[in-house]
Amino acid sequence: MENIKRYFKYTFNISDENWDFLASRLCRCEYGKKSTLLKIGKVEHNVYFIEKGVIRYFIPKEETDITIGFNFQNEFGGGYDSFLTKKPSSYQIETLTDSILWKLTYESLQEIYDRTDIGNVIGRIMSEELLKNKSKRLISLLNTTAEERYIDLLSEQPHIIQLIPLKYIASYIGVTPQALSRIRKRIY
Repeated sequence: MENIKRYFKYTFNISDENWDFLASRLCRCEYGKKSTLLKIGKVEHNVYFIEKGVIRYFIPKEETDITIGFNFQNEFGGGYDSFLTKKPSSYQIETLTDSILWKLTYESLQEIYDRTDIGNVIGRIMSEELLKNKSKRLISLLNTTAEERYIDLLSEQPHIIQLIPLKYIASYIGVTPQALSRIRKRIY
């Protein structure tokens, strides 16, 4: 829990009293590689803070899944749109690596908002970060080539090649694994 405490102290300048309350609402969960966190058509009941690991967001398809996003260590994750609306998710979430996640239920988050002086700031920053990432992804899909998306992904997350199978990276940037192989040959 010390890693997450350091993150919250650094990012939000959270007081010890507020931290103690927030920490009492967090549940530490360990997941193995390829564990399902959310199935398509199910309602998300939690948000997660990733202490260790990588999670993948995807739309399952008969031929090949469509990867729509990733979250990494020291990021928030989960089906936030389903979490807020209490409506079924249109995508699935799984761990790609052994992971340690700190789970927070909707009810616990509401308590944090109501009973701490920093809760609303944490919620706002978490929401802003998720919106910023979704907007950036959409603009990237509309304005850049697959090769540019791959280069951008590597510059932002240089360790991604060691953590994520190339077939998921290919799907994420919108190409086949064979096309990603050609892109990689061109830039290396």
